[in-house]
Amino acid sequence: MTDVVDSDELLRRIRRARTCAVEEERVWRARSDELRPADPDGARDAAVRTLAYEAVLRVLDEILTPGSRAAQG
Repeated sequence: MTDVVDSDELLRRIRRARTCAVEEERVWRARSDELRPADPDGARDAAVRTLAYEAVLRVLDEILTPGSRAAQG
């Protein structure tokens, strides 16, 4: 069964998801930098995950503040 949520709760959930995505992006970026010298394949995998979280952030930012990224570049 699905829960019905109001718009304020939906925004809270989206903001929480964005905060999580920001942290995960940082973690994977750092991991990629750490692995680069010793494990190029692992660094590449971490870099791909970083890109995935960047995409998630772009989507969530567009939901929260439509058009804000378009104005940036």
